[in-house]
Amino acid sequence: MGTASAMPISDRNPSAQMLSAGGRLFLIDCGEGTQQQMRRCHLSFLRVEAIFISHIHGDHVFGLFGLLNSMAMYGRTAPLDIYGPSALGGVLHFYSSYFGSDDNFEIRFHKLDCKEPQLVHTSKYLTVSAFPLNHKIECYGFRFDEIVSARHAEANPEYRAKSYAYCSDTAPFPELAGWVRAVTCLYHEATYPDSMADKAAHRYHSTSVQAARCALEAGAGRLIVGHYSSRITDFEALADECRAIFPDTVAASDCDVFEI
Repeated sequence: MGTASAMPISDRNPSAQMLSAGGRLFLIDCGEGTQQQMRRCHLSFLRVEAIFISHIHGDHVFGLFGLLNSMAMYGRTAPLDIYGPSALGGVLHFYSSYFGSDDNFEIRFHKLDCKEPQLVHTSKYLTVSAFPLNHKIECYGFRFDEIVSARHAEANPEYRAKSYAYCSDTAPFPELAGWVRAVTCLYHEATYPDSMADKAAHRYHSTSVQAARCALEAGAGRLIVGHYSSRITDFEALADECRAIFPDTVAASDCDVFEI
């Protein structure tokens, strides 16, 4: 739902993704305008089971207040689990104190604090693990692993459980490929092309080439890149840099839908 980074791009929103599993929705980051993108994509405000916030830079969290308020106006009553770094707790407390007094649903905040992958959420259809990323502030990635029922496994012995990993924002670091090992689909930020590697290093982001190398080392099935700098205008050229290393790469656009 959003493939831009911090600076505005006229036809792209800041970071937000929705993962659908078994009819339930899992929101990953919530940049400004996320609720409008949900309307455009015909996604229900009431079917969101949990929200996962990587860090509290504005382009990943500024849409949260509006979304929570709209959930209340749509009559949500089911509790909402929200996962994120410790500082997000204060942000949610501010929202509840000033805007959430009449909400009819409970916000259950789960503080993330891990040095390696840790299971944080279990749903009927998947498990979610969080792991630290290498950014300027406390930041986490997420891995979603499908739960295959014994009945399904017995009926389809060749079936392999699907998985999805979300890595944004981060500079490269040695452990990451191992933490997303053999994931079916990897989303990895590619804020800059390879020619801007110095800017990426200074701002604790990744280039196209670094994202592709991570996917290759991890043995990922597919790579999706996004979180583009506002300086980028040729997104296919950036994807081509990735494909030279990891051929099955897609440069995401807003409202793209991928089957995992």
